[in-house]
Amino acid sequence: MGFDSFLGNTKAVAAVREMLASGRVPGALLFAGPDGVGKKTLALMLAKAMVCREGTGDFCDACDRCRKAEEMFNAAREDLARRREIKEAARRVEGLVYFDLQLIEPLTRFILTEQVRQLRNVAYTRPFEFPQRVFILNEAQAIHWQAVDILLKVLEEPPDTTTVILVCPNAYELRATIRSRCLRIPFQPVEESLILNLLAKERRLTKSQQELAARVAAGSVVQAKTFDPADYEHRRKPWVDFLEAVAGQAGGITTPPDWQLLFDSTKALTENHDDLEDTLRIGYSLLRDLLQALSDGSEKEVVNVDLLRQLKSWASQLGLAGIEKLKAGLDQAYRLQVRNVNQQLGLEMLGIELITGPRPESA
Repeated sequence: MGFDSFLGNTKAVAAVREMLASGRVPGALLFAGPDGVGKKTLALMLAKAMVCREGTGDFCDACDRCRKAEEMFNAAREDLARRREIKEAARRVEGLVYFDLQLIEPLTRFILTEQVRQLRNVAYTRPFEFPQRVFILNEAQAIHWQAVDILLKVLEEPPDTTTVILVCPNAYELRATIRSRCLRIPFQPVEESLILNLLAKERRLTKSQQELAARVAAGSVVQAKTFDPADYEHRRKPWVDFLEAVAGQAGGITTPPDWQLLFDSTKALTENHDDLEDTLRIGYSLLRDLLQALSDGSEKEVVNVDLLRQLKSWASQLGLAGIEKLKAGLDQAYRLQVRNVNQQLGLEMLGIELITGPRPESA
């Protein structure tokens, strides 16, 4: 084990190792970057390395301190899961106990005020078992607004024995005063080649599925490792049917529009409102692929690589004007997803406009 096992983001790992080698880990750190690239994982690794008995600027995962650190983090995960199941809001934060190494995550939509207050109360006491305390605030952008000032006071006067690591996707979701008191470690999407190597070692997916998983994951190790090709194809199929209905007349063959396919696809796309954001995300990925296919761009930029032949046909039929209409329709659906509107009707009208509108001259 150790930092050598971390996948990608070599600059972030190097920055962490340099801090450990110098013996000067700041009292406040901010790990910011896309979801699924290992921000929380590296924060947990850093916490272990700060207490590891080997003291080599890394962690061994074998000494009594490393094992104890893992026990603390596991206990924190179990406690968070238990508290999230509690229905009564007041009881969710009853009896909070923080270890020397503590993982703090949202209990509801937010990291609650009492969670941050407990951090402040414990931060200024001496560690119980380790020479250093480390608090990891995962999804730090979800800190309740009433708790931000409490955290700010800790960051303004951090105790010598406490390090606070904030983990979030976008640093600018945090208040500027919070950002200014943290040393920021930026994270980037993991290289596709590294993700492909990881998937190949797992031998869970076929080679073509590995390529699709790596493209869909867009640099997220978590998404790549949990990618379910059957589920993804099931969720993508309504979009495939929609595009086939509005742009399926290829090779100069004129056939009557398949209205039933259009209406069935729009119904499938909108029947589950809770999944609409994920549905639209797949739609946007196909939209980008259509632009790549239309411009004869690099196939390496196409996400849905298994649909390359169809994408080229659809792009040819729609043309740039049709793709622009499709984007406008998706943007409208995205804006309206929080309102009580008939999204199916909106997509049906979009489909009808694309079918009955003018085709590119080259089609």
